[in-house]
Amino acid sequence: MSQPKQLLDALQWRYATKVFDATKKIPADLWAALEKSLVLTPTSYGLQPYHFLIVQDAATRAALLPHSWGQKQVVDCSHFVVFTARTEMHKADVDKLVARISSVRGVPAESMTPYWNMMIGDVVNGPRGKIAHEWAARQCYIALGNLMTAAAVLGVDACPMEGLVPMEYDKILKLEGTGYKTVVALALGYRAEGDKYASLAKVRYETADLIKVI
Repeated sequence: MSQPKQLLDALQWRYATKVFDATKKIPADLWAALEKSLVLTPTSYGLQPYHFLIVQDAATRAALLPHSWGQKQVVDCSHFVVFTARTEMHKADVDKLVARISSVRGVPAESMTPYWNMMIGDVVNGPRGKIAHEWAARQCYIALGNLMTAAAVLGVDACPMEGLVPMEYDKILKLEGTGYKTVVALALGYRAEGDKYASLAKVRYETADLIKVI
């Protein structure tokens, strides 16, 4: 396991990369680990109400560029991930999770009836069901943070991107009618030598300004 210093050094090293070296690609084994970090992300109830689109097609990336505030990271990075969240939650989504738990853990689905009822009463028919997309979008941000940290630990650069037009992304990525909408994106790869932002000191408030022990 990594030591505390290794983790903190990795987080200190990372920054929102502005210029990627388009000639450098993330090796297959590292990318497989990063994909797995997405799959292993925790979510509310374990429902995983999202899809991650790995956009590698050059023409598709070029089409996304003008709807990404012209940020060249979209076309120059090694891997471009678009995080999409469910627009609604249905009984079938809860049934799918219960069936998966039953299969993986070898327990009867019927034994999870109380849990099934809880999820149905919250994310389908209850409070979160009324704001399903907003709730699912928050789960996307958990995955975003998880992937960024995993990338930093593995020495892979990344740039989170909220500077995009979700509706246009949805059209280009053909998400209309799928039950998913674009939330945020992450460009990953390796920083270019000329990216001036790589050498700037990281600006954060003091620990005492952000963390209070109660």
